[in-house]
Amino acid sequence: MGRLKGIAVRIVRGVLLRAVRVPPRDEQLAGADKRLIICLWTAWNMGGTIRAAFNLAEYMQARGWEVEILSGYRDRDEPFFGAFPAGVRVIDLDDRRKGANRGLRGIVRTVVRKRPSHLMPLTDRAATGFSLWTDIQLVRRLRGRAGILIGTRPGVNLMLARIQAPGLRTIGLEQMNLSKHGRKLRRSMRAHYPKLDALVVLTEQDREAYHRLLDGSVPLHRIPNTVRPLPGAKADLAARTVYAAGRFRYQKGFELLIPAWAETAKAHPDWRLRLRGRGHLESRFRGLIEQYGLEDSVTIEGPAEDIGADMAEASVFVLSSRFEGFPLILLEAMSKGMGIVSFDCPTGPADIVDDHRNGLLVPHEDVEGLSRAIREIVEDEELRRRMGTAAVDTAREYTIEAIGPQWEALLDELARA
Repeated sequence: MGRLKGIAVRIVRGVLLRAVRVPPRDEQLAGADKRLIICLWTAWNMGGTIRAAFNLAEYMQARGWEVEILSGYRDRDEPFFGAFPAGVRVIDLDDRRKGANRGLRGIVRTVVRKRPSHLMPLTDRAATGFSLWTDIQLVRRLRGRAGILIGTRPGVNLMLARIQAPGLRTIGLEQMNLSKHGRKLRRSMRAHYPKLDALVVLTEQDREAYHRLLDGSVPLHRIPNTVRPLPGAKADLAARTVYAAGRFRYQKGFELLIPAWAETAKAHPDWRLRLRGRGHLESRFRGLIEQYGLEDSVTIEGPAEDIGADMAEASVFVLSSRFEGFPLILLEAMSKGMGIVSFDCPTGPADIVDDHRNGLLVPHEDVEGLSRAIREIVEDEELRRRMGTAAVDTAREYTIEAIGPQWEALLDELARA
C-alpha cells in the first residue's frame, strides 16, 4: 500500500511540474526584468519573515518594480501588520476563512486540500500550511510567468527549486541558521538547492555553513533582514519595565528568562517584566511565574498591536532565544533606543550587539549570566542611556535604505541574465 501511495505521489508531482514548465507568455516577457514575486508561508500573520518581505516589497515597488506576494494561506480578514505595502498585489493560494469558498469550487477545494502537498517536503513544519490544493494554485499562478521569484523558508525554497518555471529566475532566502534544520531537510537542500539561481542568507556564519553544505554549487549572498521604522516616541529609559516579545515556543527561551528575572525582582520589586506573545507554552510560563513567586512582577500579555508604542513604555529589551536566524525584533528594540540584553545564540546577536557598547551580550543559555546582565542594566541608568544611543546608530545600518541596494543589485544581476 505504501509503495502504491509513493507511486501516486510521484505521478501527481510529475503532472504538476509538467504543467508549470511552459514558456512565458508574450505579455509576461514585457517588463520581466522589473517583475518580482515573493512566496510566503502566509502574509496575514505575525513574524519577522513577513515584516522583512513587506519591507523588500515596498522598497522594490518604489523603484519601479512590479511586485506580487503569493501567500500559502489566509485565515483572517485583516493582515496582522495592518495594510499591505502600497501598490503590491497580495494573493492567497488557500483562503481558509469561514464561508470564503462556496459552491462547486468550495466542494472541490475541501476534497483536494485534504491531500498533503506533493511539492513541499513534509520535513518543513510549514508543510501543514500547504496541500495539494495550494500546489495546484501555485502552479496556476506561476505557469507562463516571467520575472524573479523569491522563496522565504526551506520548504518554499525547495518547492520553487523543483518547479523550475522556465521564465522565472529563482532565489532561495534562508531565515534560520542551518544547524537548526533537520538531517532530512538538509539532504533535500543538498539535492535541490543547486537548481536555484541564488541563495541568500542573513549572517556570515550561515554563509560559511551553507557553502560547506552545498560545496559552492549555488551562488551565495549575505543580505541581512531590515528593520522598519517604528512609530511613536523613543523608549523611556527611566521606565522600570523590562520587555520581551515573541512566540511562546521553545526557540524563544522564555522559560530561561523567567528564572533569570527572579533575582532582579527580589532586589528591585518596583521593576516589572512584560512578556508579549502567544503560543502553546503559555501555561508552562505561568507555572514558572507561580513557582518563583513572580506574580506581582511578571505579566503575560498577547501580541502587541502597535509594538513601537509598546516598546516606548519600557527601558530594557531582553532576547532570551536559544537560536535565531536573524532577530529582527532585536533591531526594532535598538531602533527605539532601548537598553539591550541578549543571549549570544546562533545566529545573529553577535553580528549586531557589541558588548557594553550598544547592548549586553550573554553566553548562550547562561541563565546566571542573563540574570547578572539584567541586574546590571536595571541598576545603571547611565549605562542604559549610553548603550541606547549607540543602539539607535546600529539599527540605522539595517534599515531598508541601507540594505535595499544590496537586494536591488542582486535582482538587477539576475534580471539581466
